[in-house]
Amino acid sequence: MDIIEDLKWRGAINQETDEEGLRELLKDKKISLYCGTDPTGDSLHIGHLIPFIVLKRFEMAGYHPYILIGGGTGSIGDPSGRKTERQLQTKKQVEHNVKALTDQVTRLFGGSGHISFVNNYDWLSKINLLDFLRDYGKEFSVNTMIKKDVVASRLENGISFTEFTYQILQSVDFLNLYKEHDVQLQVGGADQWGNITAGIDLIHKKEGQDAKVFGLTIPLMLKADGTKFGKTAGGAVWLDPEKTSPYEFYQFWLNQDDRDVVKYLKYFTFLSHEEIDELAKKVETEPEKREAQRALAREVTKFVHGEEAMQEAEKISQILFSGDIKELTAKQVEQVFGKMPSVEVSSEKQNLVIWLVDNGIEPSRRQAREDVKNGAIRVNGERILDLDYELDPTAAFDGKYVVIRRGKKKYFLARVK
Repeated sequence: MDIIEDLKWRGAINQETDEEGLRELLKDKKISLYCGTDPTGDSLHIGHLIPFIVLKRFEMAGYHPYILIGGGTGSIGDPSGRKTERQLQTKKQVEHNVKALTDQVTRLFGGSGHISFVNNYDWLSKINLLDFLRDYGKEFSVNTMIKKDVVASRLENGISFTEFTYQILQSVDFLNLYKEHDVQLQVGGADQWGNITAGIDLIHKKEGQDAKVFGLTIPLMLKADGTKFGKTAGGAVWLDPEKTSPYEFYQFWLNQDDRDVVKYLKYFTFLSHEEIDELAKKVETEPEKREAQRALAREVTKFVHGEEAMQEAEKISQILFSGDIKELTAKQVEQVFGKMPSVEVSSEKQNLVIWLVDNGIEPSRRQAREDVKNGAIRVNGERILDLDYELDPTAAFDGKYVVIRRGKKKYFLARVK
C-alpha cells in the first residue's frame, strides 16, 4: 500500500490537485513537501496536529518534510476561517511566538534528521514593495482572488488589502521552497485550498507549466455530534504542557465517544491497520472496556509529551479511578486539580467543620456537620466521620495543598499560604 492509499484509509485526504500525477511522482522520487503554521500564539493546539501528522507519515515513508513557521505571514494574518480582521501582533510578539513554536515542533518532530524547519520571514522580509508588485502582484488576477472561498466569505463584512494579499505571500512561500529546496507538495487544512492552488499557479507562471507541484488538503475534523474537534468546555487542548497538562491531555483522548475513537486512531496514531481493526472490533463487542480509547490516549500522549509523561498520566488516572488520591505527589495534584477554582488557606490547624465553612466549601455549619456525619467528606482521600476532626493543612502533598472531595465527584483544591 502506498502513502496515498494509507492516507485514504485513514480518512486524511480531502482534496488533491492531481492524484494520479502525485502518485507517479511519489513512486519515482523521494520528494520534499511542506506544511506551514503562523505564530498567532506561543503554542500549537491539537488541531495543528492534523496536517503535521500527515507530514510525519510522509517522513516515515522516506520523504523529506519541511515545517514552515510563518514569521512573515504571521505579521500579516491569514483571513481563513475568520469573519473579521485579525488584530495585528507586534514584531516582538511575533518573534516570541516564532521561537516558542519552533522549539515545540522541533521537540515533536526533531531527532530523526529527516525533517527541516524554515521561517518565511527569511525571504519575505527581503522583498521590497516595488519588487512585490512587479514580480508577484502582476501575476495575480483580482477577479480570480475574490472568488477564492477564503476571500469570498469575507467580502460582505469587508477585508483589508493586507489580509487580501495573504494568498500572494503564501504563494511566494511555495515558489521559494520549490526553487530553493525542490519542495513539490504542499499540505494544508481544507480552508487552505485556495492558497495552495494559488501557489501552484504562481509556480507554473514563473517556472513553466511543466513544473511538477501538487496540493493536498485534509478534511475538516468534526465529532460525531457535528461539533468541531479539539475544543472542550475549558477551551483549546494545547500541546504546551504548561497550558494543558499531560494528564488533562491524556484524559481528553480517553474520554472520546465510541463513535469517534476509531476515526481518531486512524488519524492520530501510528498503529498499524491490523492493530486498529482489532481495536475497532473491541469497540463493537466490548465497548465498556474502552480499550480503543486507552490505546488512543496512550499513543497520542506519548507522541506529544513522551513515554514518561504518558506513563505518569496513566498512573494518575488509575489513582483517581481508585479514589485513593493520597498516593498522588504534589506535582500530580497540580496537574489534576491546578486549573479548577481554588482557595488560599492558612497553614494553621482548625476544626474541619469550621474550616469547610470559613473557606466557602460548605454553605453552613449545619450542612458541613451533616455531610461529615454522612461520610460525604474526604480530606486528601481519607473519609472523615469525626465532627471534632482537626484539619492540618500541611499534613499532605508537601504541605502545599488540601484536596477536599464532597460526595462522589465534587473536588475542591485549597492552596496553603
